[in-house]
Amino acid sequence: MPGRVIHGECLEVLQTLADGSFDLVYLDPPFNTGRVQRRDRQRTARAVDGDRIGFGGHRYRTERIGADAGFADAFDDYLAFLEPRLREAHRVLAPTGSLYFHIDYREVHYCKVLLDRIFGRASFKNEIIWAYDYGARATKRWPAKHDNILFYAKDPGRYHFDTDEVDRIPYMAPGLVGPEKAARGKLPTDTWWHTIVSPTGKEKLGYPTQKPLGILRRIVRASTPRGGAVLDFFAGSGTTGAAAAEHGCSFVLVDESAAAIETMRRRFAPHADVVFSRVGCRPRENATGRRGDG
Repeated sequence: MPGRVIHGECLEVLQTLADGSFDLVYLDPPFNTGRVQRRDRQRTARAVDGDRIGFGGHRYRTERIGADAGFADAFDDYLAFLEPRLREAHRVLAPTGSLYFHIDYREVHYCKVLLDRIFGRASFKNEIIWAYDYGARATKRWPAKHDNILFYAKDPGRYHFDTDEVDRIPYMAPGLVGPEKAARGKLPTDTWWHTIVSPTGKEKLGYPTQKPLGILRRIVRASTPRGGAVLDFFAGSGTTGAAAAEHGCSFVLVDESAAAIETMRRRFAPHADVVFSRVGCRPRENATGRRGDG
């Protein structure tokens, strides 16, 4: 499972990667929310007069102890920022490769038009809705509790998609499908119910926009052959690399945030075959070690 984590600006790094060298590109760019994204650090302690109720009805007092370094999530021209990076993503995809673009309701419609222009409308396969139920509730509109993931194939006539590798989910009415089907479960649809990374859960790494391993695991297993190559150039906490490693794939992760790189150093510390570097690849060198077409 060779992996590489590159500290650098993603467009500069993308321009060094070989044509057709990745089976899957997943990207979770800044969402252009107009806010600074950061994670508050808190601790809780049992207290009779606590400000929240926890397990067993016990009360807890919450104390804010700081905040991790964040990043400004605002762009004067968001699509102009994305377009050259998406064109590079198309170039580095293998002929049978796929791209998953993770965004939310604010920009998804504009991004789909841009992706249609780059990949072609026939290459659009799905809009996946990742639905979750956690956090604050709006009072002036319906609370936004989903993200959008756009799935494109480089060649709509031949792309890797293996349903045998995909995790199964329970049937809502198992008694109607028989014991054999009920035991196996059913394939997910294009609507995925999955909790976010809990602020107090074992999976959390302290990165403000960390995505759940379960979401990336499903994407990688469906759209990457075992032994394939995966790229994520807004890598954040490195969840894509973790899912790729589980599936026996090589990976390249890119991020310009020092906080992201430090998070990935902690995450991949047990893996001796994950190499960290700064921008400095030779032009058109394939960072996965896999021979590209160009």
